[in-house]
Formats: sequence, structure tokens, C-alpha cells
Amino acid sequence: MTATRPNTDTTAVTGAGARLSTLDRWLPAWIGLAMIAGLMLGRLVPSVSNLLARLEVGGVSVPIGLGLLVMMYPVLAKVRYDKIAAVTGDKRLLVLSLLLNWLLGPAVMFALAWLLLPDLPEYRTGLIIVGLARCIAMVVIWNDLACGDREATAVLVAINSIFQVVMFSVLGWFYLAVLPGWLGLDTQGLDVSMGQIALNVLVFLGVPLIAGFASRWIGERRKGRDWYEQRFLPRVGPWALYGLLFTIVLLFALQGDAITSNPLDVTRIALPLLAYFAIMWFAGLALGRTLGLGYARSTTLAFTAAGNNFELAIAVAIGTFGATSGQALAGVVGPLIEVPVLVGLVYVSLWAARAWFHTDPYSTETSPA
Repeated sequence: MTATRPNTDTTAVTGAGARLSTLDRWLPAWIGLAMIAGLMLGRLVPSVSNLLARLEVGGVSVPIGLGLLVMMYPVLAKVRYDKIAAVTGDKRLLVLSLLLNWLLGPAVMFALAWLLLPDLPEYRTGLIIVGLARCIAMVVIWNDLACGDREATAVLVAINSIFQVVMFSVLGWFYLAVLPGWLGLDTQGLDVSMGQIALNVLVFLGVPLIAGFASRWIGERRKGRDWYEQRFLPRVGPWALYGLLFTIVLLFALQGDAITSNPLDVTRIALPLLAYFAIMWFAGLALGRTLGLGYARSTTLAFTAAGNNFELAIAVAIGTFGATSGQALAGVVGPLIEVPVLVGLVYVSLWAARAWFHTDPYSTETSPA
């Protein structure tokens, strides 16, 4: 099936020669500035990080939650929900996503954490928790920038959300207590309730998903699809990146002092994260291409496999081990590495669209019916 991506997002589309808009083209620079601003804010104004730490409801940071909601709403408003049935019929995509996210992903992070951090148990545990928290938030941004399949992303993050509620605690018990015991390694505990995970999923996926669906349903019925996609979406589209940058500033302000005070520790934590993101992303893209999923769905598979729900990982680490623990620091370093790496992989995806899939990602996307 060949689908045409309309001019509804922050990508400037003008036929086959379309390229990234100015806002998107300079995204790495904006993200770098946001990271620096957050680190400086947290380092120079410690009261800001203390204030952010206190503004929590049920373990969810309210300011960060608002930033994520602003970030996710425009992308989920772009989803054509009437096409989701076609995605759910693609059994190869669904099975591959489940295997990558819930079998391969946690196992890869477990192996890398033990191989590269054998002498740092707190950081190692923090990274394993990051590996268990599958992405349901920022992946919608990376996928949209890479011209992935929006409808497939909506389905896959919904599936991840359901599995996250059911499997996070079980996998935490397995990878932190059972498997290390079998291998004769040190064991750790993980005390996290299904209610806490469900609240995280409800806030960071449920609210923007309902808002995005309602926007399209109401907009199309009152004004028509042409008005909705050509007038409304271009106005709200840039807010996704504004929300992303706002969230990054807050995240890095929250742990700015810890990050800048422990550069060597941050470097040690970064190494397994870099390896993890690369392995999972390339595995997803290669499997999608091998099985003939087409560029749009292959890149969606790659980003959903590589991304992680850092907010859940940080909340669990802080709730279980404390805000100043090594586990919490490892969780905070997650987005420090994930954001620039996955932004870089957006550009790799756009290159791969032409080099591997022989398609123009901005105008047409070929995926199986």
C-alpha cells in the first residue's frame, strides 16, 4: 500500500524534493542548548531542582508531565485513527515489536549492564530498570521526525502500555533477583506497584491519546478532513518540539548537580546505553527490512524498540532506592544519552530510506497492506 504523507507537520513538504523544515533541521542544536540550559539551571540554582522534586503527584512530576503532554498531543492528533485496523492486521509487525521490546530489549540491557558495570551495582541496577521501561512517550516524536508510520506507532505504544502494566514488576523481579541468582551474581529487589505503573501509563499515553483522538473526531466532523490536516495540524504541530525542549530542560535541571559532579560515573553509565540504543535500533530496522515491512513501519519498529520510558524508570528508581541513589542517577543519564542518540538516528533513518528502501520518506511511504 502506498500512502502520501500530507503537509501537516513540522516537515516542509514540496513534492519529491522536500526536506526538513528550519525547526527540524536545527533540532540537534536546540536539544543541545536545552540540555546545557537544564544542567546549568540545576547546577546554579539548586532550589529549582528541589522545587521540581516536590511537585509530584503519585510519583509523577507535574511539570515534566505537562511537558510530555504538550510534546505528545500534536503527534497523536495527526494519527488517522480510521487506519489503525490495517496496522493491527499486520501480525509480523506486532509480533516483532513484542519480541524486541519484551524479550530482546530487557535481555540486552541486562547483559550490557553486567558486562560493562560489574563493579558498580547501583548503576547496573538503574540501567536494568531503564531496559524494562519500554517507550510510550518520546518515541512518537522520533518516529514522526523520521517519517515513520504514525498509525503503527499509536498501536505499538498502546501495546507497550498494556504490557508495561502487566510485565514491568514481573520482569524486574526476574532480572534483578531470579536470573542473577541462577548465574551466581548479586541480586537486588524492586518494589513497585502495578498502580504506580498504571498511573504513569495513563498520564503519559492515555491523556494525549484521548485528546488527539477527540481533536480529529471533532475537527473532521465540524470542518472536514482537508481543514483539519491543512489548517489545524500545521498550527499545533510545532508544539511537539516545544514540549520536547521544555521537558529536556526540566529533566536535566532536576539532576544537573549530580550529572556535572560525577562526569566519570556518567561516562561509565553512558557506554552500555550507547551500545543498547544502537543494537536495538539497528535490529528493529534490519528485521523490518528483511521481512518486507517497508520503510515507514520498519523505522517505527526500530524506534519503538530502541526508546525507553525514562520517566517511569526514574520514578521507580527514586521510589525504590531514593532520589540521591546511584540507581536514580542511572535513570537520569538515560535521557542524557537517549535524546541526542535517537535524534542522530532520525537522520540515519532518513538516509536509510533512500539507501536501503529506495523511497523518499517525505513524499511517499511504501508498506504492506
